[in-house]
Amino acid sequence: MNAPLYNQQILRLAASVPPERLTAPMAVVEKRSPVCGSRVTVDVDVDASGRVSAIGLLVRACALGQASSALMAAHAPGLTATELAAAQGALTAWLAGEGPVPDWPGIEVFGPALPHRARHASIRLAFEAVAEAAAIAVVQAASPQ
Repeated sequence: MNAPLYNQQILRLAASVPPERLTAPMAVVEKRSPVCGSRVTVDVDVDASGRVSAIGLLVRACALGQASSALMAAHAPGLTATELAAAQGALTAWLAGEGPVPDWPGIEVFGPALPHRARHASIRLAFEAVAEAAAIAVVQAASPQ
């Protein structure tokens, strides 16, 4: 039996997206899905060791994109750009059927979306944006002011 795509866990996560943006972020990246029009903007600050210290979000996406953004925002602080890029790669591989469930808390909630390829871009948006923003913020932090 197939699990419903928009289940209670997805809807609960979607409703928990933190609505704050950072006032002066070190990096801002916006990602948009050309398939469905979902859009996620991620603000990132990093600390002196290159770990994400603060995240801000603006999410204009379906429930899957909102839920993915909430999961990303809950667990990205404290991670490096390299770790976030690895998580994004693992998520992409899993959604494409080319890898195991990623080591990211709660990500298995998207299992029912695996056969719905048109929904994968929305799920990936926040992870793509945070990985890119963290990499940019690390460069910004290393640049002389």
